[in-house]
Amino acid sequence: MQRPLILVTNDDGITAPGIRNLVEFMNEIGEVVVVAPNSPQSGKGHAITINQTLTFEEIGLEGPQKDFSLSGTPVDCVKFALDKILPRKPDLVVSGINHGANSSINVIYSGTMSAAVEAGVEGLQAIGFSLLDFSWDADFLQAKDYIQSIVRKVLENPLPKGVVLNVNIPKLAKDEIKGVKVCKQANAKWEENFDERINPHGKKYYWLTGYFNNMDKSEDADETALAEGYISIVPVKFDLTAHEYLKELETVMQF
Repeated sequence: MQRPLILVTNDDGITAPGIRNLVEFMNEIGEVVVVAPNSPQSGKGHAITINQTLTFEEIGLEGPQKDFSLSGTPVDCVKFALDKILPRKPDLVVSGINHGANSSINVIYSGTMSAAVEAGVEGLQAIGFSLLDFSWDADFLQAKDYIQSIVRKVLENPLPKGVVLNVNIPKLAKDEIKGVKVCKQANAKWEENFDERINPHGKKYYWLTGYFNNMDKSEDADETALAEGYISIVPVKFDLTAHEYLKELETVMQF
């Protein structure tokens, strides 16, 4: 049987430890092609490159996979891979492993998840993986078995069209992870402000600061699962229509 073709991308850059670990994990499951940004792209969300040209190159990194570095965003990487690099449509797109959480509201800012969502837009199976550890030296191996099991389950049980998975992994040792929970996206947001500072030339500049405010303590929320030591899996849709409000809005907007 033909091994599944797996496209791997991320938003931390092609040499980040997170993606290198994910590539290693995926090499044990299928034929892997990596198309990832040539520099960090965190927080770019679903941005695409419009007013600049793109360049790419194949680079030699350890492993049997093919690695391509692109001068664009994570979403660019998915689009470019499908159009210019892959020999056929991939059986799965995996994004990550992100250095840091993409749970709750972070999903809309995340380049990691936007790459997965873009794959979903193209009708592909896709998963975004994130580890709640921003350290460059984070231990990604502790979640290897879970990541591979999730990938195999999706390959064997395809997701509905328009749905991708957002998987977040707590910063715990392997024997401390309690298991996996399917969750909803927690109701939480960033409370932000811009810290005003003065540069040596007397000109003002601003630095974004703030804190994460979790307002959702429900048992089925991803933030709750992570706090309790579980890996959270949230099914994500890119259809942003508020379907429950359509009928009422039709009434309101009668002219």
